[in-house]
Amino acid sequence: MNNKTLAVVLMWIGLAALSRLLPHPPNVTPVAAMALFAGCHLPDRRWAYAAPLIAMLSTDVVLGFHATLPFVYAAFMLMVGLGRWLARHYAAGNILLACLSGSVLFFVLTNYGVWATQSMYPHTAAGLLECYIAALPFFHHTLLGDLFYTVLLFGAAALLLRPRAAAITF
Repeated sequence: MNNKTLAVVLMWIGLAALSRLLPHPPNVTPVAAMALFAGCHLPDRRWAYAAPLIAMLSTDVVLGFHATLPFVYAAFMLMVGLGRWLARHYAAGNILLACLSGSVLFFVLTNYGVWATQSMYPHTAAGLLECYIAALPFFHHTLLGDLFYTVLLFGAAALLLRPRAAAITF
């Protein structure tokens, strides 16, 4: 990856992070897409994992910290891992699969975090199930946001970062 391409990728990641500070529907942010994108497009693994952490920490300073953040951050680290896999299996169908998998991972981990760290639900299997069921109405926001921003980031890469990113196969 040349310096110009790296600068463009880092700029997109930065813009995605800053967009967390703009008004948006619940769970509709570009962070999951940015984690996938960083994992896929940043050749240095350390920077790929650092990018979403830096983005989250820098915006959480403004937005506030809460008990479930370790679960949120863990979900994004797993999404970077999906992006690392995606770099080796770069195809449109795999981008979609990684995006959907990331959305499900985020849902499972963060709602487990709500159940584990708060007293809203009994700390039983039934309480965990109740927590997941209560969170279902928010899942479509996560899914739609992740799909939108993944298409935006990876589509822009396919158009602007030729020839590597344009080599998406179907």
